[in-house]
Amino acid sequence: MKTTKIISIILIVNFLSGCVVPNLPYLSSSSASLAHELAPVSQITITQTAPANPAEASATPTPFQPLPPTPIFTPTLIPTFTPQPTQTQVPGSTAIPQPQIAFTPAEPLPDIPRRLNILLLGSDRRPGGTVFRTDTIILVSLDTENGTVSILSFPRDLFVYIPGWMQDRINVAWQHGSFNGLASTMQQNFGVKPTRYALVNFKSFKRVVDDLGGLDVKVGQPLQDRYPGKGYITIPKGNVHMNADMALWYVRSRKTSNDFFRNKRQQEVLVALFNKFISLNALTHLPQLYKSYKKAVITNMKLEEGLALIPLALQVATDPSRIKRYYITPAMATDYITPGGAMVLLPDEMAIRKLVKQVCGGK
Repeated sequence: MKTTKIISIILIVNFLSGCVVPNLPYLSSSSASLAHELAPVSQITITQTAPANPAEASATPTPFQPLPPTPIFTPTLIPTFTPQPTQTQVPGSTAIPQPQIAFTPAEPLPDIPRRLNILLLGSDRRPGGTVFRTDTIILVSLDTENGTVSILSFPRDLFVYIPGWMQDRINVAWQHGSFNGLASTMQQNFGVKPTRYALVNFKSFKRVVDDLGGLDVKVGQPLQDRYPGKGYITIPKGNVHMNADMALWYVRSRKTSNDFFRNKRQQEVLVALFNKFISLNALTHLPQLYKSYKKAVITNMKLEEGLALIPLALQVATDPSRIKRYYITPAMATDYITPGGAMVLLPDEMAIRKLVKQVCGGK
């Protein structure tokens, strides 16, 4: 138990260390202390019945598309392609967005002193597997000068340009250059190039949560969906205690919601992790736990970099309003079916670039 708590706190320090609609206001945590932030926790009530009207559920089916054979072509740093969409426009609706034929890279954001950008990544890698997707992509921008942490989640189905590859879902960018490939994809499309990352898979995530004794998650919106072996269950709004299996299901579920709501749930769990780490006073054990943490999390973060961020972590712990939470909204990404049949999200590049600039301290 002690070793895993150490693993957990180092994870959150890496989470908080920068290297995962224009003027969208951030959704901040309460400025009250942590003791007041977490209300009494309620247990989940299992309802083994289907939703009242499943047909009305706003599901966003994005079926898994098997990895296509590698095409024979010469990759370029900024790939171009000719889209061949075949969609029928609904009478009276607005024009159907299409992928751009010509791609203009984002203007790189300038380096800001004492500002670090890190990607928090969750992979779907299975035991024995070598190819995986990063279905959770959260950009965390740390402002060590002003003592703030900004968090922005990216939907996994965003259809972006991947340097050296082609236009594809952002969650496959890791397959084409590992972290450097994903970081370059972020820079080409949105202007920011993270320098640090922390990557966990399902097994590592569950290990951390279980050894913490579960998480008390502040659920922002009720969720009803099918849970393995229990039929449909309802997660109520409010503070809910979750074990590792439940927390993993909660951040991945989207059969009755969509990617945008899933991004919000991911941030809720991330904040719950941080609150649990702080409540255990694990920051004081950071050096001793670093070696164990390295076995659970893949990262390019160095121990001394994590230690340098302890003052920021303590600031955020005493004042949760220093955590600024941002989201890509449905207005910034449009459903689209590719010629190959994949259901993706076409990004409003200008809107998302503005938001990224705001998150990373740009003016």
